[in-house]
Amino acid sequence: MKRPTFCFEKKYIDQGFTVIAGADEVGAGSLAGPVVAAAVVLPLDSRLGDINDSKLLSEKRREDLFDQILLKASAYGVGEASHKEVDLINVRQASLLAMRRALEHIEGLEVALIDAWKIPELDCKQESIIRGDQLVKSIAAASIIAKVTRDRMMLKIAQEYPEYEFNRHKGYGTALHRSQIEKHGPCPIHRMSYKIFEKYR
Repeated sequence: MKRPTFCFEKKYIDQGFTVIAGADEVGAGSLAGPVVAAAVVLPLDSRLGDINDSKLLSEKRREDLFDQILLKASAYGVGEASHKEVDLINVRQASLLAMRRALEHIEGLEVALIDAWKIPELDCKQESIIRGDQLVKSIAAASIIAKVTRDRMMLKIAQEYPEYEFNRHKGYGTALHRSQIEKHGPCPIHRMSYKIFEKYR
């Protein structure tokens, strides 16, 4: 399996930049809960060869790598946009907002490498990279931090609303989740602007 590399980071280091962060978000496709983003600055000697797009890793591998990334990263940040913000400004804008909030935690940020998105009015140089979470090491690291963080949030939410079993589907539109919505109706953390909830508005 081809794994992400530091090619993009090295390109900017060769141009004289030193603080280069990868950023990614998770949860845009969910029917409930927040969009969560992370930004990570990884040293080139971090030796995290198993890093990959979080979607290609098992839950256990993501959990293991989460701790390793936080240990090796020279800087990282997490940002979120709530389900209410998704409803207010739409999921695309909420995803951009979450990534901006994550990047704001990176002190002295010079370059942002972003998976597939371009963040308007970001106060640094940025590059949007299609399939960045499979190509760029720092973006892949950010995808893992964002995914594990959001999954942990959804596990807590599952304790508040056990009838929806958020611990199993994390809010995504699975057959199980949709059947629970049909049975119980929406709960306070569902994204009510989505078409599936039209009859409840």
